[in-house]
Amino acid sequence: MDLVSEATKRFGEAPALISVHRTCSFRECDIESARMAATLASMGIVQGEIVAIVAPNSPQLLLLLMALLRIGAVAAPVNHRFPALQIEGVLRRLSPKLTLIDPSACPDLSVDDSISLEAFVIRTETIESTSFKAARNMTRATSIIHTSSSSGSPKAAMHSLSNHWHNATGSAMNLPFGPGDCWLLSLPLYHIGGYSMLFKCLTGGGAIASGGMELSLEESLSALPVTHLSLVPTQLYRMLRSRRGKVLLKRLKAILLGGSAASHSLLEEAVDAGLPIHLTYGSTEMGSQVSTSPYPLAAASDDSGTVLPYREAAIAPDGEILVKGPCLFMGYLDEGKARCAVDGEGWFHTGDIGTLSGEGVLTVMGRGDNMFISGGENIHPEEIEKALATIEGVEEAVVVPAPDPEYGMRPTAWIMVNGDAPDDAAISMRLKALLGRLKTPVAFNRVSEWVTIAGSAKIDRGWYRKNVTRDE
Repeated sequence: MDLVSEATKRFGEAPALISVHRTCSFRECDIESARMAATLASMGIVQGEIVAIVAPNSPQLLLLLMALLRIGAVAAPVNHRFPALQIEGVLRRLSPKLTLIDPSACPDLSVDDSISLEAFVIRTETIESTSFKAARNMTRATSIIHTSSSSGSPKAAMHSLSNHWHNATGSAMNLPFGPGDCWLLSLPLYHIGGYSMLFKCLTGGGAIASGGMELSLEESLSALPVTHLSLVPTQLYRMLRSRRGKVLLKRLKAILLGGSAASHSLLEEAVDAGLPIHLTYGSTEMGSQVSTSPYPLAAASDDSGTVLPYREAAIAPDGEILVKGPCLFMGYLDEGKARCAVDGEGWFHTGDIGTLSGEGVLTVMGRGDNMFISGGENIHPEEIEKALATIEGVEEAVVVPAPDPEYGMRPTAWIMVNGDAPDDAAISMRLKALLGRLKTPVAFNRVSEWVTIAGSAKIDRGWYRKNVTRDE
């Protein structure tokens, strides 16, 4: 299936890509991506070969991803915000047939036989778009997206066209996205939440808006006709404290909030502001979404929405969330092939801990690998973080284990507070009443900004784990 040409037949002159500089219809995307696809074919790129791209979000990058989709090449967008040595390591493991780079975004990067994205775009202007044959096999490998791991090395997850199609289709059955709608590309295209937007656009007919590197989130919402938005809690927190944030967010039809657990206080603030918040849980391996709220929140909630069509979920005896279905990826890239990552019954083990109701409502309690043992008791940091966020004046928290000679490990917290926050003793007293002494952090380190994972707004929990003893 050529999703781009099929979308053109269905949606024609409706907007597909919107930036501050131009609006590109589905028909125009068809023409321009076909020319890019023909250029790739003239360079010897054929179905199944990996093309790596190291570049920030832009309309040109979206068109290139469409072109790769059309000829059946495997798109491998790489985090351009990684240090140059890390990018070079990722590229060696990918072993791509072609590497396209935006030198302005990563000036220290040096890769043999790479081509600048700008030079590639210029080259397309001399190519006839009729010189390529569209790939139509739905089971073919389509993308390699690296997991946004906060501990350990990111894994290269390989998805098929069928994986992405089922993810987008099932998502739209819960939250429609069609002509007249516009989703801001607020997440990078090397992230599964960003890359999946391409398929929401092509299958549903809504437009993707890109503010590029030059516009902040608030500026993008002001300048572009956005109706839908994906955020992580840290982004929502910042928007609610910006001068115009609440006004801009209230105009939207839907805000998907995921990536990490949101505190009750943040959700209450968003609901009180009248924001159309849909909680969502997903993973790179499942092509993005697993579960999503069917309606905007009317009150703060602990759950992560209802399991979407084309997904199955179950809870293992130890509480781990298991998933499978047509959205589940092909496997992790290992020496050029997809390495199977499911158990004997086809379940993928997410590493997340949670519960599932009889109605299919999924509640995520936290990462299994975040758990630690203190005095013989299992401690889940996310439980403590949620309790901290119920205390007036505490905006957000991260809890990690600190070595302790008596208990083995004890919880230590980093907290972001406002001017109304109580002192450490009062916070400790409140937590002891809520959780008991063992789960109450032994220290509270106050921060004004979070250390985040490179290229994302997710808090880098691994950094705080590594630095806990240094700050104690």
